[in-house]
Amino acid sequence: MRIRTRLSALGLVGIMLCWAAYGQTSTLRAERDLFASVNQARRAQGLPQLRWDEALATAARRHAEVMAEHGSAQHGFEGEPSLSARVKQAGVHFSWLSENVVQGPSPEFIHAQFMKSPPHRANVLDKDMDSVGIGVVEQRGQLFAVEDFSQER
Repeated sequence: MRIRTRLSALGLVGIMLCWAAYGQTSTLRAERDLFASVNQARRAQGLPQLRWDEALATAARRHAEVMAEHGSAQHGFEGEPSLSARVKQAGVHFSWLSENVVQGPSPEFIHAQFMKSPPHRANVLDKDMDSVGIGVVEQRGQLFAVEDFSQER
């Protein structure tokens, strides 16, 4: 009886770990898809591709987590550091910053929303930016996405 209980518990833990890994894998896939979409949009306009910056991605992921906790896509929440403070904390050295935030069901939907919004589109196509970090967090079937752009020093 004890062996069955232990095996059942181990099986449940295994399922939970697989599910957590799937969730992490799907958000990492969403980040990669958004990165590809940003650079595809830039190529279509004759702009250079942005390079991936892991420190920017760290800051973006942290903010995406806060958005998911609040269930709302906003650039900042009470008590949260500003965009510039968040990226500095992550180790980014920049001359210029901008940020896109949104929530939606898929990377395709999210990118389409950014490109339909003139200020968000301008961030994607800003010729002065050279780097991007993207963070995505899934909460109850919604993706909370943050794109942090920078011109690095």
